[in-house]
Amino acid sequence: MTATTAPEHAPQRETSDLRTATRVFGSLLSRDFYVIGQDFSTFLVKTLLQPFAMLFIFGVVLVELGFVAPEFAQLLFPGVIALNTFIGALQSTAMPMVMDFSFTKEIEDRLLAPVSGNVVALEKVVFGAFRGLLSGLAMVPIGFLIMDGVSWEVSGLLPGLMVLVLCALSASGVGMIIGTFVPPQKIDIVFTSTITPLMFTGATWFPWHGLDDLLWFQIVCGFNPLTYASEGLRDVLLDSPIQSIPLWVDVLAIVGMTTALIVAGLVGFRKRAVS
Repeated sequence: MTATTAPEHAPQRETSDLRTATRVFGSLLSRDFYVIGQDFSTFLVKTLLQPFAMLFIFGVVLVELGFVAPEFAQLLFPGVIALNTFIGALQSTAMPMVMDFSFTKEIEDRLLAPVSGNVVALEKVVFGAFRGLLSGLAMVPIGFLIMDGVSWEVSGLLPGLMVLVLCALSASGVGMIIGTFVPPQKIDIVFTSTITPLMFTGATWFPWHGLDDLLWFQIVCGFNPLTYASEGLRDVLLDSPIQSIPLWVDVLAIVGMTTALIVAGLVGFRKRAVS
């Protein structure tokens, strides 16, 4: 009798576990949204000041002075949006993770929830990606306001949003790895040695195909998920003769990298959680 009824109860337990995980995930996410809402103005200042300066100097000042062509602003704009999304998501995942594990110990309370630690970790990834996405989207009206001659293809808005979401998730994966594997006393040097190369090898300031004569650097840029986000945005948003990496290649590359990064981050999270 027991042998015949056990399989009948197994799907019910799985459904119950899924509902519990979904409910806990939503509760954790709601709490983080509430916290960011309490200090939203500070969040905007921290995330918008540097990219605003980049757009203003490189897309307005240097164009007005004649040091760069007016078309450079059109090329730069998607790259800076992708960059701000990426850096915002990375920092929004890594820094809270370091603080939670090393100082506030808040992560210990979250791990007491009746769900797998992977659910707690994935919530951190999703919330960090959301903050990064918000950082990138906030640059859109700023860029259109301060730069002349910038225009986008309306048909590319939805694919562009998809690219930004993938960009944010990949950056959250990087942030999870940094936040779980790096000790707090080394976080500054790791941030400096990680973010700076990512910023300048992500095709933010130049088209990837423009590096054909600098092959070694083109190969290096090909290992950076930010490259495919920048190129993906250009491919779908710009009506430009400048060649970009096709969208399908960008999506496949970012999805593959994002999967690997998040899996590595989850491994690091589990190790850190039990230590």
